[in-house]
This record gives sequence, structure tokens and C-alpha cells, in this order.
Amino acid sequence: MSNPKGKLIAIGGAEHKGTELEADGFHRNNLNFFELGILRRVVEEAGGVNARIEVITTASMIPYEVGENYLNAFGKIGCTNIGLLHIRTRQDAMNDEYVERIRHCDAVMFSGGNQLRLSATDGGTEFLTILKKRYKEDENFLIAGTSAGAMAMSNTMIYEGNATRAHLKGEVKITTGLGFMNNIIIDSHFEKRGRFGRLAQAVAANPGCIGVGLGEDTGMLITEGNKMEAIGSGLVIIIDGHDILHSNIADIPDGNPISIENLKVHFCEKGNGYLIKERKYLPEASDGSVIKKQVDVE
Repeated sequence: MSNPKGKLIAIGGAEHKGTELEADGFHRNNLNFFELGILRRVVEEAGGVNARIEVITTASMIPYEVGENYLNAFGKIGCTNIGLLHIRTRQDAMNDEYVERIRHCDAVMFSGGNQLRLSATDGGTEFLTILKKRYKEDENFLIAGTSAGAMAMSNTMIYEGNATRAHLKGEVKITTGLGFMNNIIIDSHFEKRGRFGRLAQAVAANPGCIGVGLGEDTGMLITEGNKMEAIGSGLVIIIDGHDILHSNIADIPDGNPISIENLKVHFCEKGNGYLIKERKYLPEASDGSVIKKQVDVE
């Protein structure tokens, strides 16, 4: 099977996601966006300030506020060819206009929110089929996502899991995501919300997958479906379960602590990277094959 020609950018988040769980004390006029540096990289990889980028707000419970903030944030870096797709239902995902717009854009950006809304709304639709086809076949087509939008990118997706109980079997809930990749599990807001145990349990239950824990204002650029490069100001943690020797996760009842031997962990800062198929850490991923010539996005 040939490598996909498109690119993914998975971002760890930082902006308010607009979920019910975070509504207390939230001021709607203060959506704290992830730093513009990450957004600049999205624009650069999409082809520059004239690129057509469609923002998909499905995951958020406050799509119109989130959409306006994307327009403002992209506008600050000179990118004004932005569309908003407020897909709320499966019927919306089948809308002919929306389908045509994703056929012709240069990039899509999935907002944060609830990743289960993404899989439940888009799964099995022509909308998702076209996105997958374009990612596989179209040179440099970009799919970006922040927070929930990043977590939904893979076939194996965490949709629930309290960080303080993530060391107990059954506390981390996994389902099928959007399926742009089949061999990784992505988690977001990684350090700030203490999600190491959550991702570790997900990997222990699915040791064929590589776990990718994204810090806030941090992301991974993924090219050819295999090469990852850390971008942004924070930390990406890679969890590799291929060489696990002992694991009790299959044999204990739900609610009991898990035990794992020989789980491998890598820390990546900006410019570091990782080859997923080879399971190889790259001290310097920022070479010419990944970073194209700089595009002026000021």
C-alpha cells in the first residue's frame, strides 16, 4: 500500500473547547487560542496565506463562537480565505455544498470539543470518504486538528478517561476514530491534564499502536503517514508498547491497577521526530523532506 501524499498536523490544544464539562467560569469573549506560531505552520503547510482552509466545528458545543475565533486568528496572520463548516448532524455531513467544498479546498482544520461527536457525526459518510481519499492521493493536502480534532485522527481513539483513575483497568474508553492513520493513538493537553497514565493504558491495551501525547501549543506534523516532526513550543511524548514483556491488563477485573513491564517512552521537543513504522526516534526531523521552503505568512 502506497504512503499517503497528504499531511496531518495534530495539535495538543489550549483553546477552550466549548464542552459542557468546561462551561463553569468560561467567558465566551475569551477563547484562549493556541499560539499563532502553530497556526502559522498550518497555513505554511497548506500552501501559504492564499490557501483555502475549511474549519470544521463539529466537535464543539459553541461552534459559532469557535468559528469566529478561527476567522480572527487566521486573519491576524494574513490568511482570509477561510470557510466555516458547522456540521452538527449526519445530515449536515451529507450536505452537497459541504461535500463540494472539501473536494476543492487546500486544507481542513478540525476544532476542539468532544471527539466522539466527530466519529459519530462523520463516520461512514461521503464527507469522510472524500477527506480520506484526498489525504491519500492529493499532494500536500492538509488535515489539521486541535485537541479533540487531533485525537480523532487515528483509527483507535480515546473518547473518555479520568486522568486520576487512568491506572485502573477499564477507566480509559476507546472507540474508532476518523481513521486517517491506523497505527497511533493521540492524546491532547497532555502534561497540563496529567494524561500519561491514560495514554499508557490505551497503548497497553493496543500495543501495536504508538501513543502520541501532545502538550499544549505543541503538535506533530505527519508526512507520508509515517514521519512525525514535533512543532510548537511544548513537549510531545511518544509511548511505544511493542516491546512490552509483562502486562496484566487482559487478566484482571475492571477497577484493578494495571502493571506493565518495558514500556518505552521518548520525549520530543520542536524539531525532534519519530518514524512510526520503524519505531525510531529522530533527534533531527527538520530536514528538507519535511519542511518545505518557507512561505511568508506575516
